[in-house]
Amino acid sequence: MDAVLLNSLQKSFGEVRAVNNLSVTVPQASVYGFLGPNGAGKTTTLRMIMNIIRPDSGQIRIFGDSSVEQAKSRIGYMPEERGLYRKMTVTKVLAFFGAIKGLTGNELSGRVSKWLRCVELTDWATKKVEELSRGMHQKLQFAVTAINEPELLILDEPFAGLDPLNTDLIKAIMLEMRDEGKTIIFSTHVMHEAEKLCDSILLINKGRAILDDSLANIKSHRSSNIVSAELEGDTDFIERLPKVKAVKSEGHSFEITLADNADTQQLLKALVERLRVHRFEVKVPSLHEIFVDLVGASNAEDS
Repeated sequence: MDAVLLNSLQKSFGEVRAVNNLSVTVPQASVYGFLGPNGAGKTTTLRMIMNIIRPDSGQIRIFGDSSVEQAKSRIGYMPEERGLYRKMTVTKVLAFFGAIKGLTGNELSGRVSKWLRCVELTDWATKKVEELSRGMHQKLQFAVTAINEPELLILDEPFAGLDPLNTDLIKAIMLEMRDEGKTIIFSTHVMHEAEKLCDSILLINKGRAILDDSLANIKSHRSSNIVSAELEGDTDFIERLPKVKAVKSEGHSFEITLADNADTQQLLKALVERLRVHRFEVKVPSLHEIFVDLVGASNAEDS
């Protein structure tokens, strides 16, 4: 059974189509990234999953159940707009939300202690929320979301305000929860974080899905026209080879950009015939490069 199924979702605000015929399947026990530029429809989609706003049309199923309200006890939701009681201490905030989510007695106190440790806020347990830095506030919000350890976590921009160390901390927790069988959906416009974390991604632009696949498939099916090489010999001829658009070099290290329809094996053959080739690698495009390429192409189609 899939964790989340979205079928032909539509949502408009006045004349603006925020989500346009969006269909997504999120497998259980996976980290699934909702990626896209600001205003792409990520937050609107997450709010529809949570039944905060209703779609104009389409279907949402969570763990096979068409009633989102019935599935809510199995979901932890971290909204884009953070909201914690600023006059409460960190411990009391965790205990308050844990109790709302059905935890009691020793189980509640145990979870509070556990999540203070997990997000490294034990030393701040008796401090008021208003005394926390932005990053600490963000970590506390994450702990509040996860304290009942739900089957599905939906996180809207979970890394906003975090420094690199705390970003790595939250990513490690997310992966550990995935390995325990939890499903995690998160939104971001920061591609390098998604690249390190996601099993699958949905790339949204102007409310439409322009890419929906596992990260492994995305990388394997997108070739690059850039070759990185270590070469020895007289290399002046390279820029005159057919299909070579540009050559950058530093010592024996070369970056060769080819035309879009070029055959990298033909380039390798030409180099081997005249040079000592110590290394020859076709660069795998980063998720950021794929994102820029696809969003640019999508915007060009709309113009």
